[in-house]
Amino acid sequence: MSTDEQQADLESFHDWLLNACSRGAVPIVTGKNGDMDTIGSAVALSAAHPNLMACGLHLGRTAKRMVESLQAPFRKLSDQQTVWPKNIGGVIIVDAAAAGQVGVSLPEGTPLCVLDHHATCDWELGENDLLLQWDVRATTQIVDAYLRLYAPQARSIVVRKMLLAGLLTDTARFRHADRGAFQTAVELLSGDDIDYASFVESVESETTSPSERGSLLRGLERATSIDSGAWNIVHTYSGTLEGRLASLLIGTGAEIALVSRFRDGTTRLTARASRHTTQRGIHLGELMEKVAEQIGGEGGGHDGAAGWSGTTDRIAAESSFIAQVAHISRRED
Repeated sequence: MSTDEQQADLESFHDWLLNACSRGAVPIVTGKNGDMDTIGSAVALSAAHPNLMACGLHLGRTAKRMVESLQAPFRKLSDQQTVWPKNIGGVIIVDAAAAGQVGVSLPEGTPLCVLDHHATCDWELGENDLLLQWDVRATTQIVDAYLRLYAPQARSIVVRKMLLAGLLTDTARFRHADRGAFQTAVELLSGDDIDYASFVESVESETTSPSERGSLLRGLERATSIDSGAWNIVHTYSGTLEGRLASLLIGTGAEIALVSRFRDGTTRLTARASRHTTQRGIHLGELMEKVAEQIGGEGGGHDGAAGWSGTTDRIAAESSFIAQVAHISRRED
Protein backbone atom coordinates (compact mmCIF):
# COMPACT_ATOMS: atom_id res chain seq x y z
CA MET A 1 0.00 0.00 0.00
CA SER A 2 1.41 3.38 -1.02
CA THR A 3 1.70 6.39 1.27
CA ASP A 4 -1.10 8.12 -0.64
CA GLU A 5 -3.37 5.11 -0.16
CA GLN A 6 -2.60 5.03 3.55
CA GLN A 7 -3.35 8.73 3.92
CA ALA A 8 -6.63 8.25 2.04
CA ASP A 9 -7.50 5.42 4.43
CA LEU A 10 -6.68 7.59 7.45
CA GLU A 11 -8.79 10.45 6.10
CA SER A 12 -11.74 8.09 5.63
CA PHE A 13 -11.21 6.74 9.12
CA HIS A 14 -11.04 10.25 10.60
CA ASP A 15 -14.33 11.20 8.91
CA TRP A 16 -15.95 7.95 10.08
CA LEU A 17 -14.70 8.46 13.65
CA LEU A 18 -15.90 12.07 13.90
CA ASN A 19 -19.33 11.15 12.56
CA ALA A 20 -19.60 8.22 14.96
CA CYS A 21 -18.50 10.32 17.96
CA SER A 22 -21.04 13.01 17.06
CA ARG A 23 -23.81 10.39 17.42
CA GLY A 24 -22.72 9.04 20.80
CA ALA A 25 -20.27 6.73 22.54
CA VAL A 26 -17.87 4.67 20.43
CA PRO A 27 -16.44 1.53 22.10
CA ILE A 28 -13.07 0.35 20.79
CA VAL A 29 -13.33 -3.42 21.10
CA THR A 30 -10.22 -5.57 21.28
CA GLY A 31 -9.58 -9.05 19.96
CA LYS A 32 -10.49 -11.67 22.56
CA ASN A 33 -6.93 -12.99 22.91
CA GLY A 34 -6.13 -9.74 24.72
CA ASP A 35 -2.54 -9.53 23.48
CA MET A 36 -0.46 -6.38 23.77
CA ASP A 37 -1.03 -5.25 20.19
CA THR A 38 -4.83 -5.23 20.42
CA ILE A 39 -4.91 -3.73 23.94
CA GLY A 40 -2.23 -1.13 23.19
CA SER A 41 -3.99 -0.10 19.98
CA ALA A 42 -7.36 0.33 21.70
CA VAL A 43 -6.03 2.24 24.70
CA ALA A 44 -3.95 4.57 22.54
CA LEU A 45 -6.76 5.29 20.10
CA SER A 46 -9.19 6.02 22.93
CA ALA A 47 -7.08 9.08 23.81
CA ALA A 48 -8.08 10.77 20.55
CA HIS A 49 -11.67 11.70 21.58
CA PRO A 50 -13.68 11.79 24.84
CA ASN A 51 -16.40 9.55 23.38
CA LEU A 52 -13.97 6.69 22.76
CA MET A 53 -13.51 3.88 25.30
CA ALA A 54 -11.15 0.90 25.05
CA CYS A 55 -12.84 -2.34 26.09
CA GLY A 56 -12.68 -6.05 25.54
CA LEU A 57 -13.22 -9.54 26.84
CA HIS A 58 -9.74 -10.38 28.04
CA LEU A 59 -6.39 -8.92 29.03
CA GLY A 60 -3.34 -11.05 28.38
CA ARG A 61 -0.58 -11.18 30.97
CA THR A 62 1.67 -8.53 29.44
CA ALA A 63 -1.26 -6.29 28.53
CA LYS A 64 -2.74 -6.55 32.03
CA ARG A 65 0.58 -5.64 33.61
CA MET A 66 1.04 -2.65 31.29
CA VAL A 67 -2.53 -1.40 31.81
CA GLU A 68 -2.12 -1.61 35.58
CA SER A 69 1.37 -0.08 35.75
CA LEU A 70 0.48 2.82 33.45
CA GLN A 71 -3.06 3.19 34.88
CA ALA A 72 -4.38 3.09 31.34
CA PRO A 73 -8.16 3.22 30.79
CA PHE A 74 -9.60 -0.14 29.79
CA ARG A 75 -13.00 -1.66 30.56
CA LYS A 76 -13.48 -5.43 30.82
CA LEU A 77 -16.53 -6.85 29.04
CA SER A 78 -18.55 -9.97 29.80
CA ASP A 79 -19.16 -12.58 27.12
CA GLN A 80 -22.62 -13.21 28.59
CA GLN A 81 -23.90 -9.86 29.87
CA THR A 82 -22.34 -7.11 27.77
CA VAL A 83 -24.49 -3.97 27.92
CA TRP A 84 -23.72 -1.39 25.25
CA PRO A 85 -24.38 2.35 25.75
CA LYS A 86 -27.86 3.53 24.76
CA ASN A 87 -26.46 6.32 22.61
CA ILE A 88 -23.88 4.45 20.57
CA GLY A 89 -22.44 6.08 17.48
CA GLY A 90 -20.37 3.19 16.20
CA VAL A 91 -17.97 0.42 17.17
CA ILE A 92 -14.28 0.18 16.33
CA ILE A 93 -12.68 -3.26 16.36
CA VAL A 94 -8.90 -3.55 16.57
CA ASP A 95 -6.69 -6.53 15.72
CA ALA A 96 -9.42 -9.08 14.96
CA ALA A 97 -9.67 -10.76 11.57
CA ALA A 98 -13.25 -11.97 12.07
CA ALA A 99 -16.29 -11.28 14.21
CA GLY A 100 -15.70 -14.51 16.12
CA GLN A 101 -12.31 -13.24 17.28
CA VAL A 102 -13.98 -10.52 19.36
CA GLY A 103 -15.76 -12.92 21.72
CA VAL A 104 -18.82 -10.76 22.36
CA SER A 105 -21.95 -10.01 20.36
CA LEU A 106 -21.67 -6.62 18.70
CA PRO A 107 -24.72 -4.30 18.68
CA GLU A 108 -26.87 -4.86 15.60
CA GLY A 109 -27.28 -2.04 13.10
CA THR A 110 -24.36 -0.04 14.50
CA PRO A 111 -21.69 1.15 12.03
CA LEU A 112 -18.45 -0.78 12.38
CA CYS A 113 -14.84 0.13 11.67
CA VAL A 114 -12.19 -2.59 11.64
CA LEU A 115 -8.48 -1.79 12.06
CA ASP A 116 -6.34 -4.85 11.42
CA HIS A 117 -3.05 -6.07 9.99
CA HIS A 118 -3.74 -9.78 9.62
CA ALA A 119 -3.36 -11.30 6.16
CA THR A 120 -6.85 -12.81 6.42
CA CYS A 121 -10.19 -11.05 6.81
CA ASP A 122 -13.58 -12.70 7.37
CA TRP A 123 -15.61 -9.62 8.28
CA GLU A 124 -18.92 -9.05 6.49
CA LEU A 125 -19.22 -5.28 6.32
CA GLY A 126 -22.10 -3.06 5.22
CA GLU A 127 -22.21 0.24 3.38
CA ASN A 128 -21.75 2.28 6.57
CA ASP A 129 -18.83 0.18 7.75
CA LEU A 130 -15.13 0.73 7.13
CA LEU A 131 -12.09 -1.56 6.92
CA LEU A 132 -8.45 -0.50 7.31
CA GLN A 133 -6.38 -3.62 6.65
CA TRP A 134 -2.75 -2.68 6.24
CA ASP A 135 0.25 -4.82 5.44
CA VAL A 136 2.16 -3.81 8.57
CA ARG A 137 3.69 -5.75 11.43
CA ALA A 138 1.33 -4.52 14.17
CA THR A 139 -2.02 -2.76 14.43
CA THR A 140 -0.34 -0.17 16.67
CA GLN A 141 1.37 1.14 13.53
CA ILE A 142 -2.01 2.05 12.03
CA VAL A 143 -3.11 3.74 15.25
CA ASP A 144 0.09 5.76 15.61
CA ALA A 145 -0.09 6.86 11.98
CA TYR A 146 -3.59 8.17 12.66
CA LEU A 147 -2.65 9.91 15.91
CA ARG A 148 0.39 11.58 14.37
CA LEU A 149 -1.73 12.99 11.57
CA TYR A 150 -5.02 13.86 13.30
CA ALA A 151 -4.49 13.84 17.09
CA PRO A 152 -0.83 14.57 17.93
CA GLN A 153 -1.87 16.02 21.29
CA ALA A 154 -3.06 12.53 22.30
CA ARG A 155 0.41 10.97 21.94
CA SER A 156 1.29 11.18 25.63
CA ILE A 157 4.05 9.07 27.16
CA VAL A 158 1.44 6.52 28.30
CA VAL A 159 -0.05 6.30 24.81
CA ARG A 160 3.35 5.90 23.16
CA LYS A 161 4.40 3.25 25.69
CA MET A 162 1.24 1.24 25.00
CA LEU A 163 1.86 1.48 21.26
CA LEU A 164 5.54 0.59 21.58
CA ALA A 165 4.74 -2.43 23.78
CA GLY A 166 2.31 -3.69 21.15
CA LEU A 167 4.91 -3.25 18.42
CA LEU A 168 7.59 -4.97 20.50
CA THR A 169 5.51 -8.03 21.27
CA ASP A 170 3.95 -8.50 17.83
CA THR A 171 7.35 -8.35 16.12
CA ALA A 172 8.95 -10.62 18.74
CA ARG A 173 11.22 -7.78 19.83
CA PHE A 174 11.73 -6.76 16.19
CA ARG A 175 12.84 -10.21 14.99
CA HIS A 176 9.90 -10.11 12.55
CA ALA A 177 10.08 -6.36 11.93
CA ASP A 178 10.37 -4.56 8.61
CA ARG A 179 11.40 -1.02 7.72
CA GLY A 180 7.95 0.37 8.52
CA ALA A 181 8.02 -1.18 12.00
CA PHE A 182 11.39 0.40 12.76
CA GLN A 183 10.15 3.76 11.46
CA THR A 184 7.17 3.59 13.80
CA ALA A 185 9.48 2.71 16.70
CA VAL A 186 11.62 5.76 15.95
CA GLU A 187 8.51 7.96 15.98
CA LEU A 188 7.36 6.48 19.29
CA LEU A 189 10.78 6.99 20.85
CA SER A 190 11.11 10.60 19.71
CA GLY A 191 12.11 12.79 22.62
CA ASP A 192 13.98 11.65 25.70
CA ASP A 193 11.10 10.56 27.95
CA ILE A 194 11.30 6.81 27.17
CA ASP A 195 14.46 4.86 27.95
CA TYR A 196 14.26 2.01 25.46
CA ALA A 197 16.41 -0.54 27.31
CA SER A 198 14.54 -0.05 30.60
CA PHE A 199 11.21 -0.16 28.80
CA VAL A 200 12.02 -3.48 27.11
CA GLU A 201 12.92 -4.96 30.48
CA SER A 202 9.63 -3.79 31.96
CA VAL A 203 7.63 -5.31 29.10
CA GLU A 204 9.45 -8.64 29.27
CA SER A 205 9.62 -8.95 33.06
CA GLU A 206 6.88 -11.56 33.23
CA THR A 207 6.99 -13.72 36.34
CA THR A 208 6.26 -17.43 36.21
CA SER A 209 4.85 -19.44 39.11
CA PRO A 210 6.37 -22.81 40.08
CA SER A 211 3.38 -24.65 38.60
CA GLU A 212 3.70 -22.73 35.33
CA ARG A 213 7.40 -23.48 35.13
CA GLY A 214 6.53 -27.12 35.66
CA SER A 215 4.01 -26.96 32.83
CA LEU A 216 6.59 -25.45 30.49
CA LEU A 217 9.15 -28.11 31.39
CA ARG A 218 6.64 -30.92 30.85
CA GLY A 219 5.71 -29.41 27.49
CA LEU A 220 9.38 -29.38 26.49
CA GLU A 221 9.79 -33.00 27.59
CA ARG A 222 6.82 -34.05 25.42
CA ALA A 223 8.11 -32.23 22.34
CA THR A 224 8.45 -34.32 19.19
CA SER A 225 10.27 -33.39 15.98
CA ILE A 226 8.76 -34.48 12.65
CA ASP A 227 9.22 -33.63 8.98
CA SER A 228 6.24 -32.43 7.00
CA GLY A 229 7.11 -32.07 3.35
CA ALA A 230 10.11 -29.74 3.12
CA TRP A 231 9.71 -28.47 6.68
CA ASN A 232 10.59 -29.52 10.19
CA ILE A 233 7.93 -29.14 12.88
CA VAL A 234 8.48 -29.52 16.61
CA HIS A 235 5.13 -30.05 18.33
CA THR A 236 3.88 -30.64 21.84
CA TYR A 237 0.87 -29.94 24.05
CA SER A 238 0.42 -27.89 27.20
CA GLY A 239 -2.27 -26.62 29.52
CA THR A 240 -1.00 -23.05 29.72
CA LEU A 241 1.51 -20.54 28.34
CA GLU A 242 1.31 -22.02 24.83
CA GLY A 243 2.79 -18.94 23.17
CA ARG A 244 5.80 -18.88 25.46
CA LEU A 245 6.34 -22.61 25.03
CA ALA A 246 6.21 -22.25 21.24
CA SER A 247 8.77 -19.44 21.39
CA LEU A 248 11.04 -21.62 23.54
CA LEU A 249 10.85 -24.35 20.89
CA ILE A 250 11.80 -21.87 18.17
CA GLY A 251 14.75 -20.91 20.37
CA THR A 252 16.01 -24.49 20.11
CA GLY A 253 16.34 -24.08 16.34
CA ALA A 254 12.95 -25.44 15.24
CA GLU A 255 11.65 -24.13 11.91
CA ILE A 256 8.02 -24.35 13.04
CA ALA A 257 6.75 -24.83 16.59
CA LEU A 258 3.22 -26.10 17.22
CA VAL A 259 1.63 -26.27 20.68
CA SER A 260 -1.87 -27.63 21.22
CA ARG A 261 -4.21 -27.35 24.18
CA PHE A 262 -7.60 -28.80 25.10
CA ARG A 263 -9.66 -27.17 27.82
CA ASP A 264 -13.40 -26.91 28.56
CA GLY A 265 -14.38 -28.56 25.28
CA THR A 266 -12.22 -26.28 23.12
CA THR A 267 -9.02 -27.17 21.30
CA ARG A 268 -6.47 -24.47 20.55
CA LEU A 269 -3.40 -24.54 18.33
CA THR A 270 -0.60 -22.01 18.73
CA ALA A 271 2.18 -21.84 16.16
CA ARG A 272 5.41 -19.89 15.77
CA ALA A 273 7.96 -19.81 12.94
CA SER A 274 11.43 -18.35 12.65
CA ARG A 275 12.05 -15.41 10.35
CA HIS A 276 14.25 -17.65 8.18
CA THR A 277 11.24 -19.97 7.77
CA THR A 278 8.74 -17.25 6.82
CA GLN A 279 11.14 -15.83 4.25
CA ARG A 280 11.18 -19.21 2.54
CA GLY A 281 7.45 -19.59 2.11
CA ILE A 282 5.68 -20.33 5.41
CA HIS A 283 2.80 -18.07 6.42
CA LEU A 284 1.28 -19.45 9.60
CA GLY A 285 -1.80 -17.22 9.45
CA GLU A 286 -2.76 -18.57 6.04
CA LEU A 287 -2.09 -22.13 7.19
CA MET A 288 -4.35 -21.72 10.22
CA GLU A 289 -7.06 -20.29 7.99
CA LYS A 290 -6.81 -23.40 5.82
CA VAL A 291 -7.10 -25.57 8.93
CA ALA A 292 -10.34 -23.75 9.76
CA GLU A 293 -11.63 -24.34 6.22
CA GLN A 294 -10.87 -28.04 6.54
CA ILE A 295 -12.10 -28.88 10.05
CA GLY A 296 -14.09 -25.81 11.13
CA GLY A 297 -13.32 -23.39 13.94
CA GLU A 298 -11.48 -20.11 13.56
CA GLY A 299 -7.91 -19.60 12.49
CA GLY A 300 -5.55 -16.92 11.28
CA GLY A 301 -2.74 -14.63 12.29
CA HIS A 302 0.62 -13.44 11.04
CA ASP A 303 3.32 -15.13 8.99
CA GLY A 304 5.43 -15.96 12.04
CA ALA A 305 2.73 -16.30 14.72
CA ALA A 306 -0.81 -17.64 14.41
CA GLY A 307 -3.48 -19.71 16.07
CA TRP A 308 -6.62 -21.77 15.61
CA SER A 309 -9.45 -22.70 17.97
CA GLY A 310 -12.41 -25.04 17.63
CA THR A 311 -14.12 -28.15 18.97
CA THR A 312 -12.22 -30.70 16.88
CA ASP A 313 -10.15 -33.31 18.73
CA ARG A 314 -6.63 -32.10 19.56
CA ILE A 315 -4.86 -34.85 17.58
CA ALA A 316 -7.06 -34.26 14.54
CA ALA A 317 -6.37 -30.51 14.69
CA GLU A 318 -2.61 -31.11 14.92
CA SER A 319 -2.78 -33.53 11.98
CA SER A 320 -4.67 -30.99 9.87
CA PHE A 321 -2.03 -28.33 10.48
CA ILE A 322 0.86 -30.71 9.80
CA ALA A 323 -0.79 -31.83 6.56
CA GLN A 324 -1.26 -28.23 5.41
CA VAL A 325 2.43 -27.49 6.00
CA ALA A 326 3.39 -30.40 3.74
CA HIS A 327 1.81 -28.64 0.75
CA ILE A 328 4.10 -25.59 1.02
CA SER A 329 7.19 -25.59 -1.17
CA ARG A 330 10.42 -24.18 0.19
CA ARG A 331 11.92 -21.12 -1.53
CA GLU A 332 15.69 -21.35 -1.50
CA ASP A 333 18.17 -18.44 -1.42
